[in-house]
Amino acid sequence: MLSTALRTLRTRWVTFVGSFVALCLGVALIAVMGLVLASSRDAPGRVPERFAAAPVVVKGQDTLEVPTPIGVRSQKLARPRAVPDDTVAKLRGLGTVVEDRSFAVRAEGGPADLVGHPWSTAAFAPYELGTGRAPEAADEVVVSGDWARAGTRVRTGGGTVRVVGTVAGLGFEDAVFYTDARAAELSPRSLQLVVDADAATVREALRGSEGVQVLTGDARRYADADPDRDGEALTAMNAMFGTAGGVTGFVSVFVVASTFAFAVAQRRREFGLLRTAGATPGQLRRMVLLEALVLGVLASAAGCVLGSHGAPRLVEWAVDEGLAPRWFTVGDHVWPYHLAFWTGLSVALCGVLAASWRAGRTGPAEALREASVDTRPMTRGRRLFGTALLIAAVVMPVLDLVTDPGNLLQRKTYVSRPMLLITAVALLAPVLVRPSARLVAWLPARLPGACGMLVRENAATAIRRTAAVAAPVLVTVALAGSLLGADAVLDEARATEVRERTTADFVVTAAGGAGFDGATLRRLRAVSGTEVSASSSSAVYVLEDGVALVRSDARAVEPGPLAATTRLPLAAGRVNGLDDDSIIVNEEWEKHTVGERVDVWLGDGTRRSLRIAAVMTVGTGDNGVYVTPRNAPAAPVDRVDVRLEDGADPAAAAAGLRRAVRASGGEVLTGDAWVRAAYPETDRTTRAGFFLVLGIALLYTGISLAGTMVMATSDRVRELAVLRLAGATRWQVLRLVGAEALMVVVVGGLLGTLVAVLDLAGMWGALGLLSVRTSPAIPWATLAAATGACAVLAVISAIVPAGLALRRGAVELAGVRE
Repeated sequence: MLSTALRTLRTRWVTFVGSFVALCLGVALIAVMGLVLASSRDAPGRVPERFAAAPVVVKGQDTLEVPTPIGVRSQKLARPRAVPDDTVAKLRGLGTVVEDRSFAVRAEGGPADLVGHPWSTAAFAPYELGTGRAPEAADEVVVSGDWARAGTRVRTGGGTVRVVGTVAGLGFEDAVFYTDARAAELSPRSLQLVVDADAATVREALRGSEGVQVLTGDARRYADADPDRDGEALTAMNAMFGTAGGVTGFVSVFVVASTFAFAVAQRRREFGLLRTAGATPGQLRRMVLLEALVLGVLASAAGCVLGSHGAPRLVEWAVDEGLAPRWFTVGDHVWPYHLAFWTGLSVALCGVLAASWRAGRTGPAEALREASVDTRPMTRGRRLFGTALLIAAVVMPVLDLVTDPGNLLQRKTYVSRPMLLITAVALLAPVLVRPSARLVAWLPARLPGACGMLVRENAATAIRRTAAVAAPVLVTVALAGSLLGADAVLDEARATEVRERTTADFVVTAAGGAGFDGATLRRLRAVSGTEVSASSSSAVYVLEDGVALVRSDARAVEPGPLAATTRLPLAAGRVNGLDDDSIIVNEEWEKHTVGERVDVWLGDGTRRSLRIAAVMTVGTGDNGVYVTPRNAPAAPVDRVDVRLEDGADPAAAAAGLRRAVRASGGEVLTGDAWVRAAYPETDRTTRAGFFLVLGIALLYTGISLAGTMVMATSDRVRELAVLRLAGATRWQVLRLVGAEALMVVVVGGLLGTLVAVLDLAGMWGALGLLSVRTSPAIPWATLAAATGACAVLAVISAIVPAGLALRRGAVELAGVRE
């Protein structure tokens, strides 16, 4: 059997090359994703950056810790607390104390991420003057990097300043240093300070003090901006590459199994001849499995080698796109290769197992008869399994709609559910392709000439071939439509929520994280013909089920102005019921009954018991909560909604608002312009993950589609010869082959579109139940582009081998063995 299997590999090399390429690429994809995921499990140890030369850093409370029956639960505070005044007084008796401040700076011609600091903190990085001198006046600054030279004047959100010195950039920030006094004016709150004293002395002096942290050594990195960014970047990378790995793994397994099954189905005549010659069913099965074993080992090994070269390229792309930290590289891991190799080999064997079992069970005469016409293209087991998956794919979203509609809007749901439906439709494809093919070819078959009729009958008769070619198209179109369609549906739903909630004529936003100062707010309120609603960004925390500490974004507003400029999606209660002793929540909260009291922790960690004044619908999950400014301590006003009074001149009001924020650098937008600017979109990492998934999947399925078409066309040499002997010209045969390939792609595209529409229908139903009114939108452009790309590949992959074969004479072709 081994010698027979090896001779078969050599003789039917076109068929096996297609299977080899599909399996090799599939294993490579699994290896690449496994290597990247294995490398993203741990971040390297970080060292202090801004305070590398600081003796001791004392930091205020920045974490909320709540004890529960299963341990302490913690969350980062939205508004960390400053070091208490009495603690600062103690520290001043120990040595020099330097208060640190950090605030966003918007400078004309400068980097977008500029951050301001007091000059006295520059020595702790340490920064050293390269040119010029230290700032001495309120309008003097020192900048890092080379974007401004000493002596130039720069317009900033806080007024025009003069650059009097520069320091070399250290890579972790773009800094602007002010005098200590001016920095205190621009950012009054100091959350941490540096003490020039012995660490043990500082700890002893602060023994028993609550709400402060003493940071020394490597722990000083927690005083840097965003100290958890490496961990957060790895979490985002794990989510992105985990999604990519899951989808590409599914696509590779799906396509490899389909390709191997088709390769076995192509050889039914060969199996019939072997059975007629006396081969037993067991011998046929062993031969097919041996072929798959040899091919699987070679292709899986080649795929692992290809994956080892592909993983570093993928990581380089992720780093260049800012989706991975600069330090991220592929580590030396072995288990991804084992996973990829054994998965590929198992899929290859499983892909031929069912087909080989059926080949061995079929009698000689029956096998020869089936080689010409697909009389039984689908087994009973495949029909039952496909039907069961289809029922599950339909029932699961219905159950979610009844019990938890919001689950259908979760990324893990709308990424994984299409795979179940794709598998079900693919398993049932032999049942679906015949009516689909007749439907697509109905009009062409009625046109003059025999081409349309032949296309229809060839596709409807050779069901296995049609289903095998349509499978990669189905995966491509369904994934593109489902993932990008779900992304677009959610973006539009969130934008609809923002649009319906905002009734302001103008929205004024602060230039940086410091927000608007009191003088700016007074000027805004003084603009004639306007009603102003100032709000702050904060958060509240609630312990649900006694064990889960949940954070909810909060807006701090006055109830009267809020009702005038905002239309909240209330399910119960009223906006004017909000006061300093109450809160507006949404239906997602464990407690959401008007009048009920709920224990919460405010943005600075203060615990309060608040009465529920109103309840909002859940929506897409971005409704958040509302409190009064008293329950958002230390939260600066970062947005001002403005509504015009009856008869007010919009142009005059806009000019007055711009004058009011000119000194602070705020931006004035109309309500519609603000909605467009704030159009909620999926975060960049998620979108990049989707495009990564689709890019890899489409490339892979495209190559597999081309390979399957070459396999299918090369197996039709006798058929093409018969057409030539019947009087068809070479170009007529090529047109027939191209038209048939195009029609099969259209069939696969229709099935993929059906999967995408069914998947998106569940999301539209969930949004409707969550009170989000958005019009259904099918991503027709995406579906058409995916189908068109598959059509081009399929037609070229069908015509080229057919054209090469037709260069020989018709009689010679008729004598070619299959």
